[in-house]
Amino acid sequence: MDRLNKYLAHAGLGSRRYCETLIRAGRVTIDGQIVKDLATRVDPEHAVSVDGTPIEAETFVYWLVNKPRGYLCTNHDPSGRPLALDLVPQINQRVYTVGRLDEDSEGLLLLTNDGDLAHRLMHPRFGVEKSYLVLVAGNPTPDDLRKLLTGVYLSEGHVKARSVKRLRKQGNSTWLRIVLAEGKNREIRRMLAKLNHKVLRLKRIAIGSIDLDNLQPKKSRQLRPQELKSLKRQAARHERQEAIAETEA
Repeated sequence: MDRLNKYLAHAGLGSRRYCETLIRAGRVTIDGQIVKDLATRVDPEHAVSVDGTPIEAETFVYWLVNKPRGYLCTNHDPSGRPLALDLVPQINQRVYTVGRLDEDSEGLLLLTNDGDLAHRLMHPRFGVEKSYLVLVAGNPTPDDLRKLLTGVYLSEGHVKARSVKRLRKQGNSTWLRIVLAEGKNREIRRMLAKLNHKVLRLKRIAIGSIDLDNLQPKKSRQLRPQELKSLKRQAARHERQEAIAETEA
């Protein structure tokens, strides 16, 4: 069962805070009874109405997209540049990206209207890994790779990679595989810039157990039920591990 403000927000009435104002104003009914308690929980069996109009909970959708370079992870761009959302015109719900990729980056995006899962996948406390292929100028030394693992300081504080692997040379550049459990803005580019290595290409290839597989650029597909179940299980597992650690401490 969801809290009433969350249920209304998922139905497209607005932000959770706005939905709280509707509840406090006595404009929301459940099974014909006015409800003003913000702690009220509701499930699909309840008949929920706002100002007498029945409300239906929005169905959650989960899409996997292979974003090319040049596309933006935003719902609107005043300059009219292409959007990742343009790649999934069949989605009727208002969705948002799970972990944005900047305009010059490419690869795996998840699009969903499930805010709770999106939060769990991207917040560092849940520890869900994101994997990237990164082409950097030059030849990073073993010491450079160790610094990525031990961490560097950015404006937000100390950040580090979960793992780093040198893959192969490409001319005067080097391909790396980098795994993060965080998701700060342009984190990999900024970390490598601290080590004087410019990122020439950056492609996300996995979030948790979900990878691009053979999905081609500009293509999209819905997550399979087993994939969605695996993602939810991973996020919940990390939360349980954190709870156990706090209890033992």
